[in-house]
Amino acid sequence: MELKQQLKLTQQLVMTPQLQQAIKLLQLSRLELSDLITQEINENPVLDEALEPELEAKDERGERVDEAAVLEDRKPEPADDFDWRDYVDRSFSPSGGGYFDGGEREEYSPSITKKTSFADHLLWQLHLHDFSDQEMEIGEYIIGNINKDGYLLLTPDEVAADLGVERQCVEEVRRRIMRFDPVGVASLNLAECLLAQTELLPCDSGLIKQILTHCMKELERKKYQVIARDLKVPLREVLEACEIIANMEPRPGRAFNDNETQYVTPDIYVYKSGDEYVVMLNEDGQPKLRINSFYKNILSGNKGGSDKTKEYIQDKLRSAVWLIKSVYHRQSTIVNVMKSIIKFQHDFFDYGTGYLKPLVLRDIAEDVGMHESNVSRITTNKYVLTPHGIFELKYFFNSGLSSDDGDSIASESVKNMIRELVNNEDARKPCSDQEIVKMLKAKGVNIARRTVTKYREMLGVLSSSKRKKHIYQP
Repeated sequence: MELKQQLKLTQQLVMTPQLQQAIKLLQLSRLELSDLITQEINENPVLDEALEPELEAKDERGERVDEAAVLEDRKPEPADDFDWRDYVDRSFSPSGGGYFDGGEREEYSPSITKKTSFADHLLWQLHLHDFSDQEMEIGEYIIGNINKDGYLLLTPDEVAADLGVERQCVEEVRRRIMRFDPVGVASLNLAECLLAQTELLPCDSGLIKQILTHCMKELERKKYQVIARDLKVPLREVLEACEIIANMEPRPGRAFNDNETQYVTPDIYVYKSGDEYVVMLNEDGQPKLRINSFYKNILSGNKGGSDKTKEYIQDKLRSAVWLIKSVYHRQSTIVNVMKSIIKFQHDFFDYGTGYLKPLVLRDIAEDVGMHESNVSRITTNKYVLTPHGIFELKYFFNSGLSSDDGDSIASESVKNMIRELVNNEDARKPCSDQEIVKMLKAKGVNIARRTVTKYREMLGVLSSSKRKKHIYQP
């Protein structure tokens, strides 16, 4: 054995920080990219946000004026002395015949209203009732353990053990809270919630209480004949009672949920111009980047600066230039991928979702000349506005199913077919999964029953037994 040195030449891909940054930018959403650019502008002095075109002025000799100097020289003009408070006082005219004595009033200021939360609404009602100190503590503890749907997360035994009080006292307070608005809040289960709402019905609720107490499983499965047989009442009365139950609120806290609608801003616009589709990037709100001319002059030697200062600026300059190139590369990649998607899914843009074709990432990657992983990154959290609505770029990639004519059909198109069949079915005789298979086969789509079941569950469509509606006809 001996010790030797050998020289070996190999090629390998090194993930430099710049390359990692470029890959990271591909998968960022529009909002995340704006936040990243704003952060870089704040941290990198060389990087600057481009000013509006009207500020890029020229002097009388035709030379470009420095934007920073323009902004510095531009002083705000003094506003005219105008008493807005006096104007409001003189212009104010009370509506509805109200009386105003001409005295001083507070200044007008905009106010922001806060939406009342579910817990605050219940606590407000709790303090309106005549509770003792101990009952008030129990009530506040119960309200603090109610979920967003309005159900109590703890049992009365657990509440009693936590507070060191008797279970009967906890149950009495809970029963009183159940009559708060919304009725049925602090219930332990669905049957108890609906029974609390039954107490407020103006009609005779004896049959409804029996159904909720003894026949909940049959009610969930819509086995009305079984309920009528077990309770020994006519089917007509059972159907009428179940119709009333169906109009009750199973989740009392639904009206107080704070889930606000999140609106999507598309990254790309696709418009049809003649026989072709035009792809446009949505650059509204995106900062325009540029290199600050002041630091460029320091590097060129026009202004003084130590070697350490120039080295620091040079490092920041490389980082800024790479970021600008990465952003440009990201934008151009999005446009190229979208153009490729339009080429493969041209029928979709012409006629709608029913003409969506099977498409995989490899097809787009080969067409634009990039790796599948980059196509996956560039289509993540990106949205496009089409003539048929806003869609995520991932929507256009789906598997295919065989048809009788030898072509393949996209899975999303099959889901739309299933949705249309369910929407147009007879509510008294809904289509089973096997019947949907036969209907799709008649349209030339070969699909297994278990696949229909999977697609139906993905669409949030109930089974045929739960979609069935019993309509009594005397």
